[in-house]
Amino acid sequence: MQPFYVTTPIFYVNDKPHLGTAYCTIMADVLKRYHQLFGEETLYLTGTDEHGQKVQQAAEKRGIPPLQHCDEMAENFRVTWAELDISNDIFFRTTSPVHAEVVQACLQKLFDRGEIYADTYEGWYSVSEEIFFTEKELVDGKSPSGKPVSKIQEKNYFFRMSKYQQALIDHIQAHPQFILPDFRKNEVLGFLRQPLGDLCISRPKARLSWGIEIPFDKDYVTYVWFDALLNYATAVGLEQPERSADFAKWWTNSGPLHLIGKDILTTHCVYWTTMLLALGLKLPRQIFATGWILNKDNAKMSKSEGEVVSPIAIRDLFGLDELRYFLTREIHLGNDAPFSVALVEGRVNSELANNLGNLLSRSTNLVEKFFGGRKPPLMDDDDASSALKKKTLELPALVKKEIESLRPSYALEHIVLVLTEANRYMEDKAPWKLAKTDLPAAGHVLATTLEVLRITGALLAPVMTKKIPQLQARLGVGASSWSDLQKWPFIKDGAAVAKGEPLFPRLTHSVK
Repeated sequence: MQPFYVTTPIFYVNDKPHLGTAYCTIMADVLKRYHQLFGEETLYLTGTDEHGQKVQQAAEKRGIPPLQHCDEMAENFRVTWAELDISNDIFFRTTSPVHAEVVQACLQKLFDRGEIYADTYEGWYSVSEEIFFTEKELVDGKSPSGKPVSKIQEKNYFFRMSKYQQALIDHIQAHPQFILPDFRKNEVLGFLRQPLGDLCISRPKARLSWGIEIPFDKDYVTYVWFDALLNYATAVGLEQPERSADFAKWWTNSGPLHLIGKDILTTHCVYWTTMLLALGLKLPRQIFATGWILNKDNAKMSKSEGEVVSPIAIRDLFGLDELRYFLTREIHLGNDAPFSVALVEGRVNSELANNLGNLLSRSTNLVEKFFGGRKPPLMDDDDASSALKKKTLELPALVKKEIESLRPSYALEHIVLVLTEANRYMEDKAPWKLAKTDLPAAGHVLATTLEVLRITGALLAPVMTKKIPQLQARLGVGASSWSDLQKWPFIKDGAAVAKGEPLFPRLTHSVK
């Protein structure tokens, strides 16, 4: 079984985490946890990108050394991810000494091969994006994304990125799943239809000192994107002979599924990939571009407009599992999606409170009332029970297929449909009435719903990490293995089943 390595972008330390960065990080966490449920060995990397002009300027503005600024900002991300129950195995910082050594080794290797050369460059530079643009690329005198630019002329070092243009095109066309969604792949191919220039991979220390020193010219530091993009390979052993087995396992034989925001598509799909090709390294398994969390005007949330939402504030308002569920269920991975209090409440109330929570409360309350809090035995199935059992046992395979296709919202939809069917089954069978005339038949209905709750609960556990273990405890079971989800029945007759407070109380924040 192939191990599963998932990475997020490493986030720039110029601000605190917001809902957009949290979304990508939660999605990676959900995918990792599903692959663990499938029985795979997993590795999850996130972290912080800590070099460059913006960091240097932010530190100067605060009157502190750049590393101190980075230490403080990186801690914001660490703490936030812990509070969102992100299960990353690696928190990578590009200021780590081993990363500097790896970046320098890669630069020297490319320089020795003639893949890096010196030249005088004149172009338009965006400080906020740390990217040079040609005159043709400017839009109304600004960068393509609307950021201010200034004209700069200076000697720098260049990576022969153009040399790998056709090889990259060939790889993308030969591997249709390499860049997803498809419309993002088409964007990259459209970009690659134009002549690809070489990439400036240095900055003079006279202008920028906060970076990894170029090994073959002490007057320069490494361009932040060249430095940052290598972290995903550094973390698993690139250019570290003592970690060759790790590198073979996680990179050469597996390769990462790399989640990024759509606004850094070109840097990851063109800059990073051509660097890897030049270094003779395998390209990542997949690059998947997530969409944006939109504001009330269906525009990207903007720090400058004061619209950025704190994920911790949203967690405190709704609950951690509710936030994680909403982001996974509401947003089709790869698409933009609006965010509002009303949307969260609608989704949570209809699917968690009224559906999952209602089924759990009714089932456990009736087991308590009629069977002394002990799971009753199953009897012979009637048609309705048999149909519900069949749908429930088919569910794990459907969920697995959707997760492997990077469609977690659709995986949850399958689960919700089975829960809806189980609530309908409960309503039709009315075990609270049936118990008065045929107690074993009522017990069969309740035992059937408990098994549905067990399987659907296990399939929701990667998304809802806090409340699903509570659900499982009420059913008298622990966390399930993948093979457990093919067993029916699994809960032992007579096992203690506990009723309790509603697992998902209805949300009413948007009610005035």
